[in-house]
Amino acid sequence: MRHKRAGLHLSRTSAHRKALFSNMVAALLTYERIRTTVVKAKEIRRLAERVITVARRLGPILTKKPDKRTDEERARVVHAMRMALRTVRDRDAVLKLFEEIAPRFLARHGGYTRLMKTDQRPGDAAPMGFLELIPAEGDEAAPKTPGKGKEGKEGKEPKEGGEAKSKAKAAAPAGAKPAKAPKVKAAPTPKAKKDGGAGRAPAKSAATMKRSSRSRGGD
Repeated sequence: MRHKRAGLHLSRTSAHRKALFSNMVAALLTYERIRTTVVKAKEIRRLAERVITVARRLGPILTKKPDKRTDEERARVVHAMRMALRTVRDRDAVLKLFEEIAPRFLARHGGYTRLMKTDQRPGDAAPMGFLELIPAEGDEAAPKTPGKGKEGKEGKEPKEGGEAKSKAKAAAPAGAKPAKAPKVKAAPTPKAKKDGGAGRAPAKSAATMKRSSRSRGGD
């Protein structure tokens, strides 16, 4: 029977297991998302949420600047940091926990992380998954409604001709004049020749006509 023996051994010694969990919780707080096996993720999730709760219990003290806190509030912050350093041995991760992560979850009582199962690890077919911190409520971008912008606050519909003109102006570079329609040139006509014009036979001279008449009369 496993009376008062919470947690899994994971085939490791106690020192190795504590160092593993400490490093992985620090990585989760630093990068806010890690990929590991499902078994490890469930154990890390339990420790990470406990550490976040220790910092979140300070309440409105986290929203104050360090120089505006009283001596009693500073003592409470130092004590909470020392409690968190028992599990997380990384000071940078603990500072991020108290400055960014804990103020995010002031209105949330538990459930700071989520586990998403993905695939199996090649080699031993261990189930893998992503363990990540839940983002703040305002981080997710809300879908923009059409017709509401800086220029039109009332949401008026654009006119039919105005929409086409606005698209043409947006496509043209700044300072450029509107392009005019190209002129279609007519097909070029053949040039007139020197001796009479295009399509006409060259005129015969008087001498050649006399020769032709003499030749006809001689026959």
